[in-house]
Amino acid sequence: MPELPEVEAARRAVQDHCCGKRIVRAVVADDSKVVDGVSPAEFEKSLVGRTIIAAHRKGKNMWLELDSPPFPSFQFGMSGAIYIKGVPVTKYKRSAVNDADEWPSKYSKLFIELDDGLEFSFTDKRRFAKVRLLQDPASVPPISELGPDALLEPMSADEFADSLSKKKIAIKALLLDQAYIAGIGNWVADEVLYQARIHPLRTASSLSRQDCEQLHNSIEEVIEKALAVGADSNQFPSNWIFHFREKKPGKAYVDGKRIEFITVGGRTTAFVPELQKLTGASSETVKGRSRREAKSSSEENVKRSNKTERQAENEEASGSFAKRKKKTSAADDKEGHQKKGAQTGKGKQVSKKAAKVVKTRKKVQKNSKKK
Repeated sequence: MPELPEVEAARRAVQDHCCGKRIVRAVVADDSKVVDGVSPAEFEKSLVGRTIIAAHRKGKNMWLELDSPPFPSFQFGMSGAIYIKGVPVTKYKRSAVNDADEWPSKYSKLFIELDDGLEFSFTDKRRFAKVRLLQDPASVPPISELGPDALLEPMSADEFADSLSKKKIAIKALLLDQAYIAGIGNWVADEVLYQARIHPLRTASSLSRQDCEQLHNSIEEVIEKALAVGADSNQFPSNWIFHFREKKPGKAYVDGKRIEFITVGGRTTAFVPELQKLTGASSETVKGRSRREAKSSSEENVKRSNKTERQAENEEASGSFAKRKKKTSAADDKEGHQKKGAQTGKGKQVSKKAAKVVKTRKKVQKNSKKK
């Protein structure tokens, strides 16, 4: 995945080859999942005729400064990549665009032609990137929510150590938090922890001053070395864990030492247990927290299960009650009708007898008068 080194390499390529040139043609993909909040036609109209002044980056985000706003911004996601026709730009895994492919690629989300004939494209095969058109990209999310950039705004060693001393979280998870440090992703985090010989589950506040200094130096060195070779992973130092972190468990080794894989901060994490040890209070804290989290998760699942079962039982009971009520109501109605019918029939019978009695009385009275 593109992280700080890959995005910075792309920014430098655009800065070196595209700045000072005017956009004469733009083609924006009709893909609302990637092109966010603006129609392709409106996006294209906003770019044509504008001149590229500079290319900027913070964390894993890049944007182009034009001679007037709005500016196009790029959140690289899992497979975002910048390609400039005829210019070598870093190619990293999952970019999925080869030299022999059609140009612009079918995965292009934004294609731009400049006034000197140079063309470049932002591509994204897996469609997790975001391309936006913004008045001021740095002032709105996601860029405005980022912490200091690991390359452009590094903390001093003392600031870094003081900051870590206040963090009760696994160091790998903290490094992945873009609100803490922007630009460090999964592979960079694994590499810097390996180089510093720090277990990814160590609680940040448990790190010694020496640990903090080693980690601070590792972050700086890994980023610098990656950028020195244009973020071309084939040229990364051969002793980096990077080259072996995607091998299968049990078959992954670096310098003859076994690599193990765990999940930290929701991400697959590669480390060398022989060199990156989890011991002491930090180990007990992490194990205790893991047990509590597992217990909590288990209890929550049981609660959900019980709740679901109770809901099903209640719904079933309610349904049965409703059926019984409906059945009883129907029976009552039938009985009522029967009673009412009986009462009506009885009433009719009484009425006939009364009429007969009245008729008999009248007849008797008439006969009495005759006598």
